[in-house]
Amino acid sequence: MKRRALITGITGQDGSYLAELLLEYGYEVHGTVRRVALEDPEHRLWRIRHILADVILHAASLESYPSLHRVLSLVKPDEVYHLAAQSFVSYSFEDEFSTFNTNINGTHYLLSSLYEVCPGSRFYFAGSSEMFGESETSPQDERTSFQPRSAYGISKVAGFYLTRHYREARRMHASSGILFNHEGPRRGFEFVTRKISSHAAKIKLGYTKELRLGNLEAARDWGDARRYVRAMWLMLQQDEPDDYVIATGETHSVREFLDAAFSYVGLDYNSYVVIDPTLYRPAEVNLLKGNCSKAKSRLGWSYDYSFTDLVREMVEADLSHYQKANR
Repeated sequence: MKRRALITGITGQDGSYLAELLLEYGYEVHGTVRRVALEDPEHRLWRIRHILADVILHAASLESYPSLHRVLSLVKPDEVYHLAAQSFVSYSFEDEFSTFNTNINGTHYLLSSLYEVCPGSRFYFAGSSEMFGESETSPQDERTSFQPRSAYGISKVAGFYLTRHYREARRMHASSGILFNHEGPRRGFEFVTRKISSHAAKIKLGYTKELRLGNLEAARDWGDARRYVRAMWLMLQQDEPDDYVIATGETHSVREFLDAAFSYVGLDYNSYVVIDPTLYRPAEVNLLKGNCSKAKSRLGWSYDYSFTDLVREMVEADLSHYQKANR
């Protein structure tokens, strides 16, 4: 019998890559989506358009305990990957209440429903390097204390401890992946990496003339999302649940990302980038760098894709996208 998986956030970058991976491994894949996505599939389901015939979608909201309980009762999954969240850090400064409601209550609703319906299921929680915030130590690993500097980071810390609570008090197979920044051609356009790659493509093609950015010196540990979703799957294949940092162990600044992207299309970013003070975070996180030694030794997971190749792939994808869109 096929193993059955449920992915919240299946329409996002990670959800789409994970769905592909699970289908490849022979799973029956289910996903939760907002009802508005089912009503507007062209715009809201674009990342999974090519696999829509192979997955089963269910309308549900993280803000509704009954809807999550209903889906879990219907699907009775063997594995649940909780990826859905309000995940744009800058927006979390503007609307803390919505971020907390979606990310904290949504995680609690899902864990509680799962415990009631099928407590033997294995659960994955999508943590974030933003939980570490302005950490006093680098690189960060599973023992590093959390110092979040945004509502998003705070909400992820709460979700992490909720997951640990259900693991320790309810004896559920519940694991958290503390994933550092991971990117790819399916990244949302609001994120700085996709903002850079898409503008490099548009400027090269003559569709726009400038790119407005905030802090160019912020440094992140940027990896490839496709390789990171495999780490999620590996966590739920272990006999014992646990928490794992997933990272490349390298850091690059926004300025380095800019240089790699614009150099690839033969441009000097200095001629096009405008620094916009309104795009600075109220509380900046200057450096995040992960140590994934535990994942290497226990999961057998390792990272093998260069920063430059990742940036180039994203720019190439955006060049292709805009060329096709404007034919």
